[in-house]
Amino acid sequence: MADACCTPPPLNLDRNRGNPAYRRVLWVVLGINAAMFLAEVVAGLAAGSASLQADALDFLGDAGNYVISLFVVGMALRYRASAALAKGATMGAFGLWVIAMAIWHAAQGTLPSALTMGAIGVIALAANAASFGLLWAYRNGDANMRSAWICTRNDVLGNLAVLLAALGVFGTGTGWPDVIVASCMAGLALQGAFVVVRQSAGELKAQPA
Repeated sequence: MADACCTPPPLNLDRNRGNPAYRRVLWVVLGINAAMFLAEVVAGLAAGSASLQADALDFLGDAGNYVISLFVVGMALRYRASAALAKGATMGAFGLWVIAMAIWHAAQGTLPSALTMGAIGVIALAANAASFGLLWAYRNGDANMRSAWICTRNDVLGNLAVLLAALGVFGTGTGWPDVIVASCMAGLALQGAFVVVRQSAGELKAQPA
């Protein structure tokens, strides 16, 4: 997690203002995330999987984040940093929600469908890997750009974790691997939220009054 311990080099952040290529990329990843949210929310409920439901909520949150990014990409750095701050807070709220969901599934002793988790996990991984590749060039931009990339990075890691959870559920015959992975996804969201909030707050502080 280099984002949590390394400070990015100084950047000419306003060079990215109104970047048309970045806008096109955001439209593509927005479509990917909206479609995957619809697929995973249905599959997660059908499978009784906390990690799939967490991933579905993550897709929804990311779609909302990309909408915000599209709205502010042509604005001054102050507004882009403010939007990133709001997105960081949203990522943190998502992490807390997933923790609550994992606790509920643990208390209920839910046994999810490992087959459904694995199949949807593979599809979601392919979708997020494509988004990750598209956003790679913008990973060191301003807080608004960086938050979009961090969201997608977290998604790729989350998808891999869902696949591990599916194997764990299949191998143990219990729902604990699913609950553990959902909790780890929540921790990843909270870590990403901290990185985004820290950078966006720094950018806002650096702006003239």
